[in-house]
Amino acid sequence: MRTFTFKNLFLTVLFVLLGSLAIQAADDGLITKQITLKLDEAGTLPNKIAVSRKNLITNLKIVGEINGTDLKFIREMAGCDFNRKKTDGKLSILDLSEAKIVAGGDAYVRYSDNHYSNDYYTYNDELGNYVFYDCSGLTSLTIPSGVTSIGYRAFKGCSGLTSLTLSSGVTAIGKEAFYGCSGLTSLTIPSSVTEIGELAFEGCSGLTSMTIPSSVTSIGWGAFAECTGLTSLTIPSSVTSIDNFTFAGCSGLTSLTIPSSVTSIGNDAFADCSGLTSLTLPSSVTSIGEYAFENCSGLTSLTIPSSVTSISNYAFKGCSGLTSLTLPSSVTSIGGSAFEGCSGLTSLTIPSGVTSIGWSAFSGCSGLTSLTIPSCVTWIGSETFRGCSGLTSLTIPSCVTLIGCEAFSGCSGLTSIYAYLEKIPELGSNVFTGCNAKNCILYVPTGTYDDYFVSEFGYFENIVDILNKDGLLTTQVTIKLDEAGTLPDKISANEKNLITNLKIVGKINGTDLKFIREMAGRDFYMEKTDGKLSILDLSEAKIVAGGDAYVWYGDNHYTSNDKLGDSAFKGCSGLTSLTIPSGVTEIGWYAFYGCSGLTSLTIPSGVTSISDYAFYGCSGLTSLTLPSGVTSIGIAAFEYCSGLTSLTIPSGVTSIGNYAFYGCSGLTSLREFNKQVQNYEMFL
Repeated sequence: MRTFTFKNLFLTVLFVLLGSLAIQAADDGLITKQITLKLDEAGTLPNKIAVSRKNLITNLKIVGEINGTDLKFIREMAGCDFNRKKTDGKLSILDLSEAKIVAGGDAYVRYSDNHYSNDYYTYNDELGNYVFYDCSGLTSLTIPSGVTSIGYRAFKGCSGLTSLTLSSGVTAIGKEAFYGCSGLTSLTIPSSVTEIGELAFEGCSGLTSMTIPSSVTSIGWGAFAECTGLTSLTIPSSVTSIDNFTFAGCSGLTSLTIPSSVTSIGNDAFADCSGLTSLTLPSSVTSIGEYAFENCSGLTSLTIPSSVTSISNYAFKGCSGLTSLTLPSSVTSIGGSAFEGCSGLTSLTIPSGVTSIGWSAFSGCSGLTSLTIPSCVTWIGSETFRGCSGLTSLTIPSCVTLIGCEAFSGCSGLTSIYAYLEKIPELGSNVFTGCNAKNCILYVPTGTYDDYFVSEFGYFENIVDILNKDGLLTTQVTIKLDEAGTLPDKISANEKNLITNLKIVGKINGTDLKFIREMAGRDFYMEKTDGKLSILDLSEAKIVAGGDAYVWYGDNHYTSNDKLGDSAFKGCSGLTSLTIPSGVTEIGWYAFYGCSGLTSLTIPSGVTSISDYAFYGCSGLTSLTLPSGVTSIGIAAFEYCSGLTSLTIPSGVTSIGNYAFYGCSGLTSLREFNKQVQNYEMFL
C-alpha cells in the first residue's frame, strides 16, 4: 500500500513537471500580453523590470517620462544593444503614446565606423538619431504624442516594423529615418510635417500608398527611392522642387501627380520607375536633370512643357515604351544619350531652335522611321543616331559644321539622304558604317559632287548633285504605285516638302490625292502647308474610288472612278503645270478654284463636262484647249481667268453656265463657238 502511494505521488510530480516543460516549449516562456509600466521618474525603467523578465516581454507600454537610460534598456529588450550588437530581447510591440522623452540619463546608443565614434543622448521631445537603429524585431510602435522631430536613422533597418503611428506634433522627419523599413505597408504622415529628409523612406518596399501632407515644403534627395511597392503618390502643391533620386527605383508607381508649383526635377528623380505609363509635367517646370526618367520603360507618352529649354544628358535613356514625344519649341539643346534606347519612338520632331544634339542622343532608337534635323543645328555628336535602323530618309541641314564619329552608323534602313551642305563639315570616322552604301541615294547641292565623293560621304555609291540653292528637288521624280492609296508610303516626310516636279504612274484614290494636295501647299482643311510641288504629271495615273476623303469643304469629298472630283486642287496656288489623267471624263466643282499659279494645263480627250467654278480665279492661265468631247461648261467655270487671251470651245458644247467667262479681261477671241448656244453676253 505504501509502495503504491509513493509510486502514484512520483508519477503525479513527474507529469506536472513534464506539463510545465511542455507549456514552456510551446511559447518559449514569452510574455505576450501588454505590460504597462508607469515611471514616476525618468531613467528608472531598468529598476522596474527584472533581469529574468527583460528578454521575455513582447508587448510593452510605458507611461511617464523617459530618458537615455530608459531608451538604452528598451533597445536591449528590442534585440539590439548600446553597441548595436544583437541581444536575446523579444520586444516587438512598443506603445509610447503616453510617454514623454526628456533630456538626461545615459547615452542610449553608440554609432561608430572607420572614421569616428559617437554616443547619442536624449533631448526634450525629440526621437533622436539612431534611437531604434537595427531593432529589426519591432513590429509596431506608437511614438510619444509630444515628439516634434524624428532624428537621423531613427528607424533604419527596422525591417520588421509593420505599424507605426506618428504623433500630430511631428514637424520634421530626419535623413534616413525609415531607411530599409521594408515591412511597413502604410504610413500616415501628420499634417504638421514640413520637411522630409534625404533617403527618409528609401527601401520601404512594403509601402503601397503614401499621402504627403500639404504642409510639406521640402523633400530630400532619395526620400522615397526603391519604394518598389508604391503604386500611386500625390505630391502637394507646397513642394517647389523634386530632388535627385527622390523616387528612383519606385518600379510599382503607375500614376503620379506633379503639382504646378514644381519648377525643377533633379537628377535620377524618377529613374527606373518602370511602372509609370504616362506623365504630364506642369508648365512651371523649367529644368529636367540628368537621368531624370532613365529606364522608365513603361512610359508610353510624355508631355514636356514649353518652359523647358534643354534636355539633359541621359534624361530619357532607356524609355523603350515611348511611342511619341513632342519636344516644345523652347528647347535649344539635347544632351548626350538623352533618348538613347528609346526603341519605341516612331517619329520625332526636333524643335527648330535646337542648335546642338549630343553624343548618342538617339542611339538605338530603332523604331524611328522619320526625323527632321532643324536648320539651326550646327553640331551632331558621336553616335548620335547610331543603330536607328528604322530610319528611311534623312535631311542634314546646311548649318552643320561637325558630325561626330559613327553618328549615323548602323542606320541600315536609309534609302535617301538629303545633304544641304555647300561646304563639307568636320567629320569623324565611320560616320555611315553599316548604312546601305549601294541602295541609299545621297542628294547633294549642284556642283558639289567631287567634294562629297572624296569625304566620308563617299561611302555611298550613289551621289546625285541635284539640290538647288533652296534645297528643293527640281528634277522630275517618278513614282509607280502598285496599289492605290500607297503614295504616302513611297515618299518620306523629308522628301514630301522638297519635291517640285512629280509624275505618278498607276491607280490613285482619296488617300493619294490628299497627300498630293499637302505636297502642293494645301492640307485637308485648306490650310497652308510647306509643300513646294509645282509640276504634276498624272497622264499615266488613273483615279479610282476609295481611300480617305481628300478634302473637307462643307463636307468630306471622296474620289470616284475617272472623275477629277469637287475641290480636288482647290487653293493649290503653287501649282504651275498639271496634266490630268487620260481616263478622266469629268472635272468637278471648284476642281482648280484659286489655282492662280497654274500656267499650263492639259485636259484629256475623254472629258465631257466642266463643272461650276472649275477654273475660277486661275489667273495665270494664258491659253487652254478644251477637248472636242466637251458638251457643257458650268456656271463661272472660267470666271476671273484674267490671263486667258484665247480659248477654243469645241463645237459639241450645248450648254454654257452664267458668268462662265466673267472677268476674263484678257480674252480676245473665242473660236468655234456653237451657234446654237443662246445669250452669249451672259457668259462674259
